[in-house]
Amino acid sequence: MASAALPEISKPKIVDGPGGYVLEDVPHLTDYIPDLPTYPNPLQDNPAYSVVKQYFVHVDDSVPQKVVVHKDDPKGIHFRRAGARQKVYFHSDDVYACIVTCGGLCPGLNTVIREIVCGLHHMYGVKKVLGIDGGYNGFYAKNTELDPEGGYKGFYAKNTVYLNPKVVNDIHKRGGTILGTSRGGHDTSKIVDSIQDRGINQVIDKSFGFDTAVEEAQRAINAAHVESESFENCIGLVKLMGRYSGFIAMYATLASRDVDCCLIPESPFYLEGPGGLFEYIEKRLKEDGHMVIVIAEGAGQELLSQSIQSTTDASGNKLLQDVGLWISQNPTYMIRAVPSNASDNVYCTLLAQSAVHGAMAGYTGFTSGLVNGRHAYIPFNRIIEKQNKVVITDRMWARLLSSTNQPSFLRPSTNLLSNENGSQKSLDKKVTH
Repeated sequence: MASAALPEISKPKIVDGPGGYVLEDVPHLTDYIPDLPTYPNPLQDNPAYSVVKQYFVHVDDSVPQKVVVHKDDPKGIHFRRAGARQKVYFHSDDVYACIVTCGGLCPGLNTVIREIVCGLHHMYGVKKVLGIDGGYNGFYAKNTELDPEGGYKGFYAKNTVYLNPKVVNDIHKRGGTILGTSRGGHDTSKIVDSIQDRGINQVIDKSFGFDTAVEEAQRAINAAHVESESFENCIGLVKLMGRYSGFIAMYATLASRDVDCCLIPESPFYLEGPGGLFEYIEKRLKEDGHMVIVIAEGAGQELLSQSIQSTTDASGNKLLQDVGLWISQNPTYMIRAVPSNASDNVYCTLLAQSAVHGAMAGYTGFTSGLVNGRHAYIPFNRIIEKQNKVVITDRMWARLLSSTNQPSFLRPSTNLLSNENGSQKSLDKKVTH
């Protein structure tokens, strides 16, 4: 086991086993403080779970990263399975939890806030749960009594709300987040000092909502299709979220069947000449008299001038330009602010409960998410090591090209088929968005 007296959360914690088994584990409180006392899990006396057989997850349960392997392959990489343990490392009366939402909006934030609060309260008897207003950037605010020029919001400026099941009862029906959010600009050391000063021992932050985003995108695509059909040579253009990854645009296109062309950052394209986008647009308009284009916001950036590429937003993200005059000037983010749909509501509930179980069992430095259909605790370093992008040599992108009948826009000299089998997203949707 790669662990030291004080392991760093950013470094992988690896456990090797027989037959090529590799567990990419997450940090545990006992890595830092050995011989911590444990307590029986209150769920064993919870009448709601009294009829559930084998409810507690075994300490050695893990989830494999890959489902399809060859018979002679090693067992490969696994992640620790999420779920309730028989022993917990917090007594319910000693828990002081807080919840913070940060970054851009996505559907399901309020659902997860609700389920974390209800899970802590109903499953573990935790009564002290604090909501932090304004995200991590909310730790800085002007005109507070602590610092007129910069001050603290969030923890230091008392911009908090105490959460209980009654307070959060109906919040899942709203879009956005009741706690507010922000991007960038936080001082980690001062936040940690504030957590310690307040005696907070569990902090939970989340994001998700992919299914709802795709479903909501259908509304915009349907509207664009109806509009384009109503006028001669009309192009309906739908710009969707996708700064560096085109998953929402790809899945929304596959689900719609009304899209003639989908443009994403991972698939380069060119405008002029044979096989270019303009030639394809002209062809579709001659054949059908109208067309619908779905474009992820980051697509085609390489075609534009480099004048603002060094300019960034509060989170350090490069500010993007629009692709040509035929792109609308301002993208709409309506799919970010809607309430989550039924599928995401269920998913968010399971993610929230997995996070609660993991925190009570003493795990830290993890995000809960799906790996091959099973909930697991994924180490932070795996989440931040690279951006998850559409693989345009994968079968899913081929399915989209077949569905829309659009060209690949690859020039004849370009050959991207270096991997015969393509590749898949190694991890399913994760909790941190």
